[in-house]
Amino acid sequence: MRSVISFILVTMSLMLIGCGGTKSLQATDTGEIPDWFTNVPKDPNSLYGAKTATSQDLQLAIDKAATDARAEIARQVEIKIEGLQKRFQEETGTSTDAQLLDQFTQVNKTVVSTSLSGTQIAKQKQMKDGNLWRAYVLVEYSVGAANEAFMKQIKNNEQLYTRLRATQTFKELDEEVKKLEDAKK
Repeated sequence: MRSVISFILVTMSLMLIGCGGTKSLQATDTGEIPDWFTNVPKDPNSLYGAKTATSQDLQLAIDKAATDARAEIARQVEIKIEGLQKRFQEETGTSTDAQLLDQFTQVNKTVVSTSLSGTQIAKQKQMKDGNLWRAYVLVEYSVGAANEAFMKQIKNNEQLYTRLRATQTFKELDEEVKKLEDAKK
């Protein structure tokens, strides 16, 4: 009888220990995926990149997601795509015993190399995902900031600047930058 009482007391103690205390950092509540992640905003004045990443460290999860989102914006700004397709067909045998072999291979490579100045994290959400942190990040890149960066590149190359200075395109771009500056005021 004494061993039964001891067993019950030990079991109840373990249950109380398991129920008490603060919420564990190893929670499995994954929460809701933000709407702005599944429906990325569309704006003629901005480019957006929405990405998610996980890590055991919360800040690293945020940094990874932000880096991926900026890479997505860079792909929208400047992208070089190389592709290769191969198709091999061979028929062996004769008449009804013939066998057709068909192989199709497709390979794509995407390369992005651009400088982004003026990106900012517009929204973010963090939550536990099992034993990891999951971060959702929405990065915004203003088209006006892109225009400003382009203008700076042009002005840094004096020969190109001299050639483009008199064109209507340069004037329109300059006006867009001025509009952005006026909007900031």
